[in-house]
Amino acid sequence: MLEMTREEFEELVAESLDRIPPELTRLMDNVAVFVEDEPPADDPELLGLYEGTPLTDRGEWYAGVLPDRITIFRGPTLRMCATREEVVAETEVTVVHEIAHHFGIDDARLHALGYG
Repeated sequence: MLEMTREEFEELVAESLDRIPPELTRLMDNVAVFVEDEPPADDPELLGLYEGTPLTDRGEWYAGVLPDRITIFRGPTLRMCATREEVVAETEVTVVHEIAHHFGIDDARLHALGYG
């Protein structure tokens, strides 16, 4: 397994977020991004997880709710990548994938766009 500290991995996630075009990040609403070491035990290879209500599903009822949560998992990413460059690329794909869910884009469309 590739070695990378949690701080280094968190920095890669932050850099991936910085590469999201500003016109998209301005549209993001009530969402927080976290890094965790491992995903839930029932899905040990999960790289990222979006939990919340996509922007496309929010209506007049949407007020006073906790932020949506995007979690990027360090362990599975490091186990599947052989080089730091692969980790950088995979982290960026995972961050974009989870942000796309915030915008209401489903897995089928993401796979078609190359963010599977």
